[in-house]
Amino acid sequence: MNAFVLGRRLGLSLASEVALVLLTLLILLVLVYPTAWVLAASFKTPETMFAASRWEFTLANYVAVMQAGFWRNILNSLVICLGSVLISTVIAANAAYAFSRGRFRGRRALFGSVLFGQTFPWIILVTPVFILFAQLGLLNNWLTMIFVYVAVTLPFSIYLLVGYLRAVPRSLDEAALLDGATPLQIVWRIIFPIMLPGIVATATYGFLLCWSEYLFAVTLLTQEEMKTMPLALYLYFGENVTDWGNVMAASALTTVPTLLLFLPLQTRMVSGLAAGSVKQ
Repeated sequence: MNAFVLGRRLGLSLASEVALVLLTLLILLVLVYPTAWVLAASFKTPETMFAASRWEFTLANYVAVMQAGFWRNILNSLVICLGSVLISTVIAANAAYAFSRGRFRGRRALFGSVLFGQTFPWIILVTPVFILFAQLGLLNNWLTMIFVYVAVTLPFSIYLLVGYLRAVPRSLDEAALLDGATPLQIVWRIIFPIMLPGIVATATYGFLLCWSEYLFAVTLLTQEEMKTMPLALYLYFGENVTDWGNVMAASALTTVPTLLLFLPLQTRMVSGLAAGSVKQ
């Protein structure tokens, strides 16, 4: 829906519609310009990076960060994020089906306790989580980060999918049961294709959250070879001197995957979020 159509639906005058369009363009400029500038600057030499009238194309910045081992940070982020999203989405889909369809004692209390975990500020949980995994000898471990990120993303993922499933008619479940389907078969063969927009929204939310997370990562990952992209990016800011070419290249490599993920899936993500926001 463009700004003019929105203006007509709201009953705005032509002048108000033009103002709405200008405001929309201004917001897009504020949001898009920094990302576009970083992407462009990553292909410039340090001498021309901040020059308004000079441009000197180079790939040296990307070569430098890759030779410095940034590819290892990319691998760490991908493994941790994809593993967390996969596990969290599978658990959330089954739990959401149980909460939305099941009738068992303590269902409301259990669902409320799941949502209660979302209310804690992360900074409160960092110290006890660090002490726990330090005593278990599980620092600097992919599985540790995956476990933490699954715990962080799971409450909202369950809430989102429960709201989405409330809009799916129960007659589908009943028909599948009459045909002899098991609960797992109903979830993954009948319900899953229908709730795909909600699954996409949930998985995208989890990936974006894990991809940019810094607090738990800086606490639980202390070895250089285990650091994720946000941690490695911070290291390029020196105490006295900053290599802006490396900073821009690393920033672009950190940003591009989220854009490649979000842009093709934005329609499904918006529809899934809208469907999952129904009143419980």
